[in-house]
Amino acid sequence: MAGLNASLGYFLAIIGVSVVGRVLFARWRPRWTFLTEFVAAFALAACRLEVDTIAEVGQFAGALGPDVAITMLFISITVHAIIMQGVSGNPSVTLMGLLLKDTGVVSAILAVSAQILGAYVALLVAGMYWQMELTDMHMIKNLMMFECSTSLRVSTLQGVISEALGALIFHLIYLVLKNRSQLLKIPIFAVLLTFIAYAGNNYTSGYVNPSLAFAMTFTCTGPTFLAYSLVYWLGPVIGMTLALFLYLGNIPLLFSRNLLYSKKPRFRVPKGKTAEDKSS
Repeated sequence: MAGLNASLGYFLAIIGVSVVGRVLFARWRPRWTFLTEFVAAFALAACRLEVDTIAEVGQFAGALGPDVAITMLFISITVHAIIMQGVSGNPSVTLMGLLLKDTGVVSAILAVSAQILGAYVALLVAGMYWQMELTDMHMIKNLMMFECSTSLRVSTLQGVISEALGALIFHLIYLVLKNRSQLLKIPIFAVLLTFIAYAGNNYTSGYVNPSLAFAMTFTCTGPTFLAYSLVYWLGPVIGMTLALFLYLGNIPLLFSRNLLYSKKPRFRVPKGKTAEDKSS
């Protein structure tokens, strides 16, 4: 239980930092929106790094089974969604806002840059936490830090398809629930992202988030940086674009005309009387 207690303390610390950052940076919105994206990406990556530690090492050094890792993943996603309402921490969601013309080019570039930086800072913070070696689990993880195993367990093409499929499902549901109540969206997204991560565990780990993948696996030995980029950047962007196209029938930034669906008038215009009707 010592390993679990240390992990819970780590999660609570990340949550506390996220809440403070969210409150402070929210005051500067909308001009400084990208700072909240930094906090969101940092929190996502920092929590997921510890969840993966439990999944990889916990059963050997802390008697923590896979069920604990799945539970902690679900809880961390739920808490993150509650704290970071309106902020994604996900570059593919930001790019979708650009394609929808809801976000400007400069704002999108700043947001994506902040998300990548936030994920990188999370990797540094997690590394310092593991170096403290509070438990046997973290001591082993500290030894493994520079020899981490890659999350990409299939070929590059299969990885792109896997991430694109996960992103397609996620973004379709995101678009469907976009204007719904947070009370409905938060549990659905938490269950969905947990399921995608579980289903993609033996393929790409189902990150469907390029900045998260950057922190989780880009520094691990194995595939090349190009292969990682194709799988974890191109894959989610393809899935997001397909979801947007299927949902709207077009890409607002690129096409003004609906290419899939024809808009039918909601009200039928009454026809005027013909000459025969008038004579009768």
